[in-house]
Amino acid sequence: MTNEILYLLLPDFAEHEMVYLAQAVASDEYALKEKPKYVNKIVAPTMEPIKSIGGFRMLPDYSFDTMPEDYAALVLVGGFGWTTPIADKVVPIISKAVAEGKVVGAICNAASFMAKCGILNDIKHTGNGLDQLKLWGGNNYTNPEGYLHKQAVSDKNIVTANGSATLEFAKELLSLLENDIPERIEMYYQFNKQGFCELFK
Repeated sequence: MTNEILYLLLPDFAEHEMVYLAQAVASDEYALKEKPKYVNKIVAPTMEPIKSIGGFRMLPDYSFDTMPEDYAALVLVGGFGWTTPIADKVVPIISKAVAEGKVVGAICNAASFMAKCGILNDIKHTGNGLDQLKLWGGNNYTNPEGYLHKQAVSDKNIVTANGSATLEFAKELLSLLENDIPERIEMYYQFNKQGFCELFK
């Protein structure tokens, strides 16, 4: 469905990197949304449960072979699986999404994998530091001048972030997807960034 946000997970994924985004998509500050603009769905290599770094197991909605052609956004969740051979199976999925102009998010090691694929060569971007992007990207990474030392960067429908930027990653994607009005997205960001006690003194 065109309103599905697909969270692509590899074994030993970093579960915390998707929490703020998924929560804001599905609920507001009061309750679950009755009619959310988007629906969260999980994509994994197979339909077998996939384990996070923390040891949680998640049941995928789709496998790489059954994921839909049409969707609102592809979110590449970081973790240790991006250093393994199974990550190579994601290359055509990412390439197709970018070619079609879909919203694509990549955080932590997933952003480094984007450098390896050469996808960061025409956009402003960030990640787990320029050194890691160069290491992972090798000869395929030709845009170090496009690197910005920021928590998260959005350019040409692609959002990249470092592994500590879960909240900033969510904010950029929520804004790009127009999940809510800008003021409410900013309020959600500030509430979680500053904390209840600081925001409501």
